[in-house]
Amino acid sequence: MPRPIKWRRVDFVPQITFFKPAGIPLHALEEVRLSVEEAEAIRLKDLEGLEQEECAQKMNISRPTFHRVLESARKKLADALLNGKAIRIEGGNFEMAMRRFRCVKRGHEWDVPFEDMLTGPPPTCPKCQSPDIQPSPGFGMKRGVNKASGSIDDKSASHVEHKSGELTLQSRCSSSN
Repeated sequence: MPRPIKWRRVDFVPQITFFKPAGIPLHALEEVRLSVEEAEAIRLKDLEGLEQEECAQKMNISRPTFHRVLESARKKLADALLNGKAIRIEGGNFEMAMRRFRCVKRGHEWDVPFEDMLTGPPPTCPKCQSPDIQPSPGFGMKRGVNKASGSIDDKSASHVEHKSGELTLQSRCSSSN
């Protein structure tokens, strides 16, 4: 049996997911794919200036794993910048740090931190105690899909797919599984 996927925690998904050198037609370019978690590693370490241990904790991975993700991201960026390749940010194995839920009965909405989600989604609405709750569209239960395998292991999750440089959320209905 294959090892289960370790979802990496991501606080930020960039709005712009495609970059190319100016003046070179797209059809003439090679492309480098940077996963969302690699972009997050670059953001935490190089933009935010955090230490690797802090970055690893924020992403819910070990420090050696963070180092490997960061090293891979930097190598890909260097290749693209120095060899005139396009950069596409997409895919990977990631999970958003916060999830928003909505009470179907009364419309209440609330955020649930990643750490609280490790044991599962909340059983009831915190305001009215209704068990009829669901992830809010466009925010909650986002996970990235490994483009190579197309795998996702949360039946109630929505997943993020990138098409033409835009993020698109697609819900998976638990009744279809």
